[in-house]
Amino acid sequence: MNNKDEFDYELITNNVQVKVRPIWIEENTIPEENIYFWAYIVKIINLSSMDIKLMRRYWCITNSEGKKTEVKGDGVIGEQPNILVGKSYKYCSGTSLDTPSGFMYGMYYINSKTQKDIEIVIPSFSLDCPYQKVSMN
Repeated sequence: MNNKDEFDYELITNNVQVKVRPIWIEENTIPEENIYFWAYIVKIINLSSMDIKLMRRYWCITNSEGKKTEVKGDGVIGEQPNILVGKSYKYCSGTSLDTPSGFMYGMYYINSKTQKDIEIVIPSFSLDCPYQKVSMN
């Protein structure tokens, strides 16, 4: 497992950096029932010159067979955090798939004093069970 300060995926959009680290959770995974579970840690860093507020989120979760699930909602983990200039916000959440691999990507919608609904891209990240054979096409 990675050092707690390391992230596997990162992207900057509109002066906001999003870093993500997925973690496979073996104890919540039940292969016999096609349940595979991951946690993911997200760190959002405000690189802009204004304070921002995370208002909404959108996730697209895709399993290895191409089946998509969309998740939309206010804030993250029940919060709509304010992120001051130069500061960051970190949270942990989770998702499950019915296949041993897939990927996620998404969008945050933030507000600043001068703009509403600024789109911040969440980088696409891979969800892979460590025991699955991976082949490149």
